[in-house]
Amino acid sequence: MAFGKLKKIFNNNDEDYGEDEYYVGNTEESVKKSVDQGNSMILVEPRAYSESQQIADHLKNKNAVVVNFKRVTSEQSKRILDFLTGTLYAIGGAMEKLGNGIYLCTPKNVSVQGKMTEEEGKKTKEEKDEIEW
Repeated sequence: MAFGKLKKIFNNNDEDYGEDEYYVGNTEESVKKSVDQGNSMILVEPRAYSESQQIADHLKNKNAVVVNFKRVTSEQSKRILDFLTGTLYAIGGAMEKLGNGIYLCTPKNVSVQGKMTEEEGKKTKEEKDEIEW
């Protein structure tokens, strides 16, 4: 019976075996992947532009991502933001600025309600120079 299941997997031939002998790939890993996708809020503090792809992968897997740019230079943060903006456009997502150098990136399956406001009089020069989204 086990040989029949293996043969079914590799040959994909429906003639020799009944419906009750189909192999169902319900491994612990596949169950974990299905639970994790789209159910998480990921917090990321990138240290280099090269981490942009990992953030984009989280978004493609339908997870919301909070990105804190405190560990990268202003130039690197702008490049990462550009990359993420393109990713979000492609998947129909959105970006919301939460604070100085902190952004919430959400795929289209996540809705965000409300707005974060800043007091205009208390902005520092660094905050004024930052890209507005």
